[in-house]
Amino acid sequence: MKRIMAFTLLLVGFLAQGHSAAGETSKIVQTPYSEQKVVFDFYYDNPEKINTALYWLRSLINPLMDAPYNMAPEFLDIKVVIHGTEIVTVARKNYAKYKDAVERMRYYASLGVQFKVCGLAAQDYDYGTDAFHEFIDVVPSAITELAHWQLQGYALITPTVMEKHYSIEEIR
Repeated sequence: MKRIMAFTLLLVGFLAQGHSAAGETSKIVQTPYSEQKVVFDFYYDNPEKINTALYWLRSLINPLMDAPYNMAPEFLDIKVVIHGTEIVTVARKNYAKYKDAVERMRYYASLGVQFKVCGLAAQDYDYGTDAFHEFIDVVPSAITELAHWQLQGYALITPTVMEKHYSIEEIR
């Protein structure tokens, strides 16, 4: 009988922890972030997906540069390796079509983000090094570049870009 009573009390306590008392809400936690070393892997089947991938970059940079962290851009060591169909977005000849994405990347480059294009992918698209905007570096291979930066202690972020089927209002 004592075992059943103890189990019941334990179960009631456990269930009570799972439910907040009336009036309680979630809270904001300020994780003590420090210098960031990140390499992003952009590899998409549709060039337009670079726009969504760039929001991932924004989601890393903006909170760190804003209060309470107020990090200066030099404390954000960020690289973006481009090697999918989105390579066409950084070709100078396609500027008019991808102007918004290019200007967002140019802005991030002004903050110190380094954009790198895979030389093998550039060859596949018949692009020479002169085909790209001035803020783009061409590296021998995206895969060796990603491995190199990870071995240097950089966190790898591979933005997952899915196609949106519902608006936020529809599913809220």
